[in-house]
Amino acid sequence: MATIGILSLAATLGAMLFFAVAVAPTVFQALPAEQAGLFLRRLFPRYYAALILGSTAAGVLLLPTEPSAAGVCLSVAISTLWVRQSLVPKINQLRDKELAGDALAGVHFARWHRISVVINLIQLVALAALLAVL
Repeated sequence: MATIGILSLAATLGAMLFFAVAVAPTVFQALPAEQAGLFLRRLFPRYYAALILGSTAAGVLLLPTEPSAAGVCLSVAISTLWVRQSLVPKINQLRDKELAGDALAGVHFARWHRISVVINLIQLVALAALLAVL
């Protein structure tokens, strides 16, 4: 079970790295900004769902033998669920208002978007560190 948990952890980390290094930059290079934004808006819920599934699976599978590692994985799952269900809709709403001409919404969008990036980076570093010690 622990081996499958580690594999789930590695797959989740791999998905995060692939998205950050390959998908997002390529989308913005290949598509005009407006289309890139629309595409990523459709992709992000799936991305977050994959992270929730992978980190939950890793946490459950690691729980019997590595409870601390399981706690980290489950914390990633819970925080990702919050980002997906609460933060992303807020970010999308602020972005829409900004595009409609609301400058203040643009300021708030930038702040909340930055927070979501920092959360994702912390999660990525936590999972990478965990994988390095398991």
